Amino acid sequence: MTDAQTTTTGADWRAWQESWDRQQEWYMPDREDRFRIMLDMVEALVGTAPRILDLACGTGTITARLLARFPAAVSVGVDLDPALLTIAEGTFAGDERATFVTADLKDPDWRTKLPYDAYDAVLTATALHWLHSEPLAALYGQIAELVRDGGVFMNADHMIDDSTPRINAAERAQRHLRMDQAKEAGALDWAQWWQLAAQDPVLAGPTARRFEIYGEHADGDVPPPAWHARVLREKGFAEARPVWCSPSDTLLLAVR
Repeated sequence: MTDAQTTTTGADWRAWQESWDRQQEWYMPDREDRFRIMLDMVEALVGTAPRILDLACGTGTITARLLARFPAAVSVGVDLDPALLTIAEGTFAGDERATFVTADLKDPDWRTKLPYDAYDAVLTATALHWLHSEPLAALYGQIAELVRDGGVFMNADHMIDDSTPRINAAERAQRHLRMDQAKEAGALDWAQWWQLAAQDPVLAGPTARRFEIYGEHADGDVPPPAWHARVLREKGFAEARPVWCSPSDTLLLAVR
């Protein structure tokens, strides 16, 4: 189910999902590990039949893994990107467990578009770094009001500790060397993936609208995990800390 107004027939949604995954893995080879730990923590803290808000859901990557692991779960995906939502709605067409909503997280009233007032967990990955610190802190306060008592919020994203510049530089150099090697072997980057989407008969229109909304890219801030944990506690969560990290990414968990 969705409120998007796009026809979604005539495309291979599984192929688009796999293509998106491969493109994202070019940047984050440990991506599936993040999702596995995320769902481990969902199970540990809120059980195997949760109501989830997939925040900035994109193609529904988290929703797909959630429903495959927990068939009794329910997921609401929210995003503003019309192209990625088109892939999501095509992928989950006919699955009553998944609902998708178009909303701008920078709009103070975005929560009014959601079908439920409370969620067992709010999950997001590789998305909120588009926001600068002040609007992100405000969003954390809004998320806290959506999570039920005892529920959880998890953010898997780039969280850079700027107190370790030499480690950061070495990690970045090695990661980009491996990315260059993968690129030579045929991996698609972000720009190339969107070029393909723009050529697809079904995705061309939504892709054009997507670039009208966002432009080429929008980079916000990447504060360290300690900043996220502190702000989440200030906004109403009882506990917050990283539960997984790679050399460049962190999965931060907060409990209401």
